[in-house]
Amino acid sequence: MTNRDRDWDAEAASFDEEPDHGLRDPEVRRAWAGRLRDWLPGRAGDVLDLGCGTGSLSLLASEQGHRVTGVDLSPAMVALAREKLAGREAVFLVGDAAAPPVGEQRFDTVLVRHVLWALPDPGRALRHWRGLLRPGGRLVLVEGVWGDIDPVGIPAERLTALLAPIAGQPRVERLSGDPLLWGGEVSDERYAVVAEVGPSGQERGEVSAAGQ
Repeated sequence: MTNRDRDWDAEAASFDEEPDHGLRDPEVRRAWAGRLRDWLPGRAGDVLDLGCGTGSLSLLASEQGHRVTGVDLSPAMVALAREKLAGREAVFLVGDAAAPPVGEQRFDTVLVRHVLWALPDPGRALRHWRGLLRPGGRLVLVEGVWGDIDPVGIPAERLTALLAPIAGQPRVERLSGDPLLWGGEVSDERYAVVAEVGPSGQERGEVSAAGQ
């Protein structure tokens, strides 16, 4: 069974029990908030959280002043995200992360955690997401490779190669060595890639420092 074949509606009620999903542990929550503060623009902007699940990262982004649109394929996950961010400047939609139902809306950041590796055509998804960004916007992609016997995921080298034609020089941040993010030590490959896109013809420019 692949990630996309799983019954996420059935898993929604227990999804936040994982330390890095629900962020219920204050130290885990602070660790993710600190990373997100570094990855997202320093000024308030529009963030598209794809595969948002129950909205834990959406909530952190909202608390940091951003306007959030979350998209998830699971109606049950979306319902929990709406409840979690009730009263905040956030909208949650049921839809496919590979082709989110946002119409002509454009964003300052597309944030995606543990989704790209499971898509049938990651390159096509990245090109589509790049088109959802305003000039100077950024892709924030949290991915990894999990498992020792039959590993699944997308290595950082492959992801940066897919980004090369559509974005500036990406910044790769290794996350495996920070146990606070995961609620304990991990031995597999976990990382984040932050890549900015400029106006047409400037896609290969250097990524600027986060928050500038």
